[in-house]
This record gives sequence, structure tokens and C-alpha cells, in this order.
Amino acid sequence: MSSLSIGLMMFGAMLLLMAVRVPIAIAMFVPGAVGYIALSGWLPLLAHLKGAVYGRVSVYDLSVIPLFMLMGAVAVQGGLSKALFDFANALLGRFKGGMAMAGVLACAAFGSISGSTVATTATIAQVAYPQMRRIGYSGRLATAALATGGTMGVLLPPSVTLMVYAILTEQNITKMFLAAYVPALIAAIGYIIAIAVVVRLHPRQAPAAQAASRAEVFASGLKVWPIVAIFAVVFGGIYGGLFTATEGAAIGNVLTCAITLLRGEMDAGKFVAAVRTTAQTSGMIFLIFIGADMINAALALSQLPAQLSSMVGHLAIPPLLVMAGVMVFYILLGCVMDEMSMILLTVPTLFPVIMGMDFFGLGGADKALWFGILILTVCEIGMIFPPVGLNVYIMNGLARDVPMVETYKGVVPFLVTDGLRLSLLIAFPATALWLVHRLT
Repeated sequence: MSSLSIGLMMFGAMLLLMAVRVPIAIAMFVPGAVGYIALSGWLPLLAHLKGAVYGRVSVYDLSVIPLFMLMGAVAVQGGLSKALFDFANALLGRFKGGMAMAGVLACAAFGSISGSTVATTATIAQVAYPQMRRIGYSGRLATAALATGGTMGVLLPPSVTLMVYAILTEQNITKMFLAAYVPALIAAIGYIIAIAVVVRLHPRQAPAAQAASRAEVFASGLKVWPIVAIFAVVFGGIYGGLFTATEGAAIGNVLTCAITLLRGEMDAGKFVAAVRTTAQTSGMIFLIFIGADMINAALALSQLPAQLSSMVGHLAIPPLLVMAGVMVFYILLGCVMDEMSMILLTVPTLFPVIMGMDFFGLGGADKALWFGILILTVCEIGMIFPPVGLNVYIMNGLARDVPMVETYKGVVPFLVTDGLRLSLLIAFPATALWLVHRLT
């Protein structure tokens, strides 16, 4: 059997294991280890594992992931989400569909602290969904808006997926953060427009507007100062060059803990819960790292990535068409795996292919940043794309009174805006790179 055939069998076995709900890390590690043995033998596998596992998890840059995750977990336990939603609702409640719009903005704001899509969706939904249903929002619009808004946690700093991509491709994390802001702003605007269009075409899906007084807006605004302070200090310091991303995450943890303590929202039990959540999620991510490294090493031995790169390089296909194909591939792959696994599995193979092609004359660093934002955008789409859509499942668990098919129908307008945004980012890389060039 040829090495290329072994590589294809490894990839197929991995997808099969994922389809039958084997944990992602194991589904990648086992086919990779078996393939490595088939290609090189037992002793080379043991020699590889002896240094590869330690080499992967001992990288200093990875410390930024659990640090930002702990900051987000403390923010979740500290009850900062309700203040965000109340303020956004006070600002936008005057518009029809304003509470749904407020849910989207609250998701964006909270995602900029938590860095986790799952945490953002679950936290804001627990605050916003009951209120939306109580005043007459349809289950379709309420669940779809919150599930979609939560996806911005993939793109907004300090997104864990964004940091993993930067580490894998050896890009500057600060520049990756900057590149994400304009696309995230476009996403939020697109989602708000989608809600406005939906409530105009289907007025029964949202109640009449409920305007807040200036006093109410001011009072709710005072309650969000902790989030503003945390964001300003952490990211202002990172972008200003005062400290690194890792140091910024550590400072953010201190600030978040201090503020939640002062607000009386944090106690020993909640802090232990935050630490436990961070440890569990970090352990899962590091295991996925190890599994992805195993199968990527085996695939490299099989020459499958090199063959793919050579094949694409010799095809008389415009680079933009190749990029469009890669984006479709990611959307389809999102039906069987989460965004973290997709990044870890595919980037080592596809990144060299993309970097070897010419896109609008972009330099290597700009091309890497642009490609990362495109991947993260597609990961956002995958979070709500039928028939899987992790965020839809999260909302279904929180909103048992709404059939999942209703949520899938509700996300269609948001998927339309996502498609337009992805097309804009592909056609105009400056959309993602403008802020990077302005501030660095």
C-alpha cells in the first residue's frame, strides 16, 4: 500500500471516529499513531512521542490561552453579562427588535472579555432569552439572534481559536487581534440589519419598541464601567506595547477578580468553579493539540500535504477560486468537528498552500493575517450552519420550548449576512488589514 493511500485512510478513519462521537483528541491521535506505525514502525513512533508531546505543551506562548480563559470564566461567574445586556437594551430598546439587537451587542461585548463562543452564548442567553420571551419575542427570532451573536466569540479578541491560529502559523498575536476588529464590527452591523429586516417583514416576531429614559440609560451605563475598564487596560496595554499578550491576560485576571469581588459577585465557590472550568477546557484544548500533532506528523510522513500543495500549485485555477474552495471545505468540515479541531488539523496542511499563492500582491505577513481572519469567519458560520451548528445546540439546551428546526430557520437571514461579509473579506483584504497597518 502506498504512503499516499495510508494518508487518505488516516483522514477517513479520523472523520469516521468523529462521526460516531469519539472524543476529538482521540479521533485524531489513534489514526495518526496507527498510520505512523504503518509508515515508519513502532520505534520511530515512540521516539517521536518522547519529545513531541512535551515540545508541544511546554511552549510559553500557549500560556496565554488558559490565562484569557480564566479571565472569561471569572467574568461569567462574576455576573458581568447582565450589566452588558441591560445597557445594550437601554440603548436599542427604542427600535422594533431592539432587544434582539441588544442581545447581539451584548454577545459581542462579552465575547471581547471571555474569548469563548460557548461561554458567551450560554451566559448572555441565560440573561436575555427569558426577557425576550416574556415581552413577546418569537422563539425563532430570540434563539437565532442569540445563537448568532454568540459566534462573535470566535473572532473577537481574546478568541482562543484566534490565538491558536496565531501560534500555529507563528504570527504576532497582537496583530491578529487588530485584524479581527473591523470584520467583527461588520458582523455586528450585519446581524443588526438582519434583525431589522426580519421584524419589518414579520412584525409578529417582535413586540413594539420599548424606549428607555435617559436616566435609565445613564444608570445602566454606570454598571458597565468594569467591563470598559478591563478592556481598556488589557488591550490598551497590549496594543500600546506596555506588555505582551500573556502579561495582559495575567493583568486582566487580577482586574476581573478584583472588580467582581468589589461588586460582591465573587466568592470562594464561584472562583473554584471558574478555575475548574478553565482547567477542564485547557486540558481538552491541549489534548486536541497533541492529537492534531500526531495525525499531522503521520500525514507529513505520507506526503499527503506535499502532494496536495503540489497538485494545487500546478492547477490552472485562479487563486481566488482556490480560496473559495477552501472556504467551502471549512464549512463542510464544520458539520463534523468544532472550530478548534478544524484549525489544528487543517492549518498545517493548507497554510503552506495559501502562502505559496499570490493574492492581490499581499506580502507574507499580510496574507497570513488575512487567511486567519477568513478561517475564523468561516468558523463563525459553522457554529450556526445546519445540520450541526454548535451554538444552535447550546440554545436548544437553554430554550427547550423552541424546536431546533425553528432556530435553524431563524439563522438563515444571519447566514446571508455572513455570506456577504465573507465575500467582502475575500474580495477586499484591506477590510481586515487596515487597522493593522494604521496601528503598527
